Parts: sequence; structure tokens; C-alpha cells
Amino acid sequence: MQGYERFKDLIFKKTEIDLSCYKERQMKRRIESLIKRNNFNSYEDYYNAINKDKKLYNEFINYLTINVSEFYRNPEQWEVLKNEIIPNLLKYKKKLKVWSAACSTGEEPYSLVMVLSNFFPLNEIKVLATDIDREALSKAIVGMYTAKSIERVPKEFKNKYFTTVGNSYKIIDDIKRCVEFRQHNLLKDDYPSDCDLVICRNVMIYFTEKAKELMYKKFNRALSEHGILFVGSTEQIILSHRYNFKACKTFFYKKIQ
Repeated sequence: MQGYERFKDLIFKKTEIDLSCYKERQMKRRIESLIKRNNFNSYEDYYNAINKDKKLYNEFINYLTINVSEFYRNPEQWEVLKNEIIPNLLKYKKKLKVWSAACSTGEEPYSLVMVLSNFFPLNEIKVLATDIDREALSKAIVGMYTAKSIERVPKEFKNKYFTTVGNSYKIIDDIKRCVEFRQHNLLKDDYPSDCDLVICRNVMIYFTEKAKELMYKKFNRALSEHGILFVGSTEQIILSHRYNFKACKTFFYKKIQ
């Protein structure tokens, strides 16, 4: 299918999302499947449609940003976070500044709050959670989840922090109040500063090496002196010292000066 380069330019002007930073073969495959599903014949026809139709546009953004998430994804890594990473961070600070980047529909920042509740009362916990997709953020704010998405939540938290609504599970307001959701573009926007813990998982795999290098450097600058970056299970940072990181545990990287 012809016209991808032109499509990338138009999308950037409209959304400030730079498709050149995503792995091309993977991204083209995703977009072309969306084009065919909606019965268009070209990138040009599809762009003209999403430029006029808000529903099509929202579907495109949602599909583009690959919102696949669940609570306590890779639970053994959350155990390391609870048993080793957070206690070590608390040696340096009594209160932690935490950022969940590319938070999708909220499972990750809400999981973070639950882990932090082992160390702090809920009214002292504040997590910044960001994503590029407004629709995903809206779902996160509502906080309604399927049984499958919460199946790895520890039983005590499942009973304590969720209410059942039909076949779904709604997270309670006391947990919601701990999270501030904001729209944020990892490729373009400024990053928060002085974060003690940054979580960005299962997102970097979609970006080119050049884009990843830029983000690693920005994540490093976003961290406090002893800060930690927590990445996904397929996202170990090769030659992490290039970006002033040192692996302290698998999938956890400590900022080095």
C-alpha cells in the first residue's frame, strides 16, 4: 500500500505523534489492518476520513497506542519492587515521587498505589500517571475492569480495593484519589523532574532504537539522585551505562551520575 510517508507527515501535523519513531514494519502492519477493516483503499482515503470523523480518529489513536495492560503484570517483578526496590529508596527519602509513564487504562498506576500502600497510608500516596491516549485516560479515571485484568491482584487487595458491578470490578475512590492522570507525549513533551521511581513498561518495544535512546536519556534526567527506572519484561536496556544507568535488578535500572 503506497502513501505511508505522506500519511506520517499528515498525522504528525494533526496529532504531533511522530510515526517515524515507531518500528516501521510493525506500525505499517497495524495501520494497514485498520484501513482494511474500515473498508478504505489507501492511506490518503483513510486520513481524509479520520480527519473528518471523530469516532474513526479516536479508534485510530487508540489502536496506534497499543493499550494492552493488566494489574500486576509479571507479578514476580512487582514482588521485587515491594521487597527490595521501594525499601531501598526509602533509605534516602521518607516520601517518594512516582511516575507511571504510558499508563494506558490505569492498571499499572493503580497497582503501584496498592504496592505503596504496604509502606504508606493511602492519603500520603500520590502517583503521576500519563499517556498519549485521551480515551485510555478516560477509562483509567472511571476505573472499571474485567475479572481477567485483575486476576493477578493479591486477594487481600482484590477484596479491599474493588467493588463488583455486574461482571466487572470497579476500583474504589480511595485508590483513585492517589493517582493524577495527565495526557503526555513521551516523544515530544517535557518529562517530570526529581522522580524517585519511574515505571515505563511494555512500550519501548514499539519504538526505533533512535527513539529509545532519546527516551532513556530523558528518563535519566527525570530521576532523582538515587532514582530507579522500572521497564518491561522484554525491554532490558543494552549497554545501559551509555545512558547513565546501572542494572540493580533485572528490569530495574538505577541512575548513576
